[in-house]
Amino acid sequence: MRALLFPGQGAQTIGMGRDLAEAYPAARAVFEEVDEALGEKLSTLIWEGEADELTLTRNAQPALMAMSMAAMRALEAEGITVEDAAFVAGHSLGEYSALCGAGAIGLADAARLLRARGQAMQEAVPVGEGAMAAVLGLDLAAVTDVAETAAQGEVCVAANDNDPAQVVISGHKAAVERAANLAKERGAKRALMLPVSAPFHSPLMAPAAQAMAQALEDVTIHQPKVPVVANVLAHAVTDVGEIRRLLVEQVTHSVRWRESVAWMAAQGVTEFWEIGAGKALSGMVRRIARDAETRAIGTPADVAAAKE
Repeated sequence: MRALLFPGQGAQTIGMGRDLAEAYPAARAVFEEVDEALGEKLSTLIWEGEADELTLTRNAQPALMAMSMAAMRALEAEGITVEDAAFVAGHSLGEYSALCGAGAIGLADAARLLRARGQAMQEAVPVGEGAMAAVLGLDLAAVTDVAETAAQGEVCVAANDNDPAQVVISGHKAAVERAANLAKERGAKRALMLPVSAPFHSPLMAPAAQAMAQALEDVTIHQPKVPVVANVLAHAVTDVGEIRRLLVEQVTHSVRWRESVAWMAAQGVTEFWEIGAGKALSGMVRRIARDAETRAIGTPADVAAAKE
């Protein structure tokens, strides 16, 4: 039993997807459609631009979705479809890629939604007021306790429960810095401040959630061809109304990735394919479902190996 996973922010690199676009007309068409939907040459930025500009949330989010969909179209060109999987799931913005891959959201709509999401998340909190930090070596319960202790009247929460030994905290900058120091005192191997422009997946993102509720009102969502494991719930959903509601909640809620992967494994999933940029999710899967097989698909060679 297979699940398809779609990466989130941080996986972006200059040049990603160009080899897929050169090898597969269907992959090239993805980048062309995203460019058209956004009214700008995002593909030029992805393939030839500056890393700092690609890393901006408003650019990184649609770019990573485009990369994932290009890999998906390349697989489809070789006869491997989303219906061959039992579930799809995406990490944060990757949930939009998962929904697009499963036919629930059209490609142009996904690009415009992620541009709006990235913009709204960037604007929700003034630069310098929010922060995120990755805590390594403590579990969710321990990190949640650290975050609550360090908050001191400010916002500080566990934002991404990535795997048994990696939890990301998010909130006001001073509170996150206090939490990072406290985590080290309590036995964390490391606590690293992350190079992000906003405190994602925290209550401080409420203005962005409101913006997404408005943006989603104008978008048609179809029933996905395969169930989508939602970040907010850590189990599968297929109901269109629920999908729409969860995409709004996702902006301020924690990404329950560890639980999502464990849930899929408990349903009988034995192989996880990471579709798009990087291999971060594959590493997380190996730490959650130790017996599962992982495969990253981001190049023509990866597609050829998957076909075999």
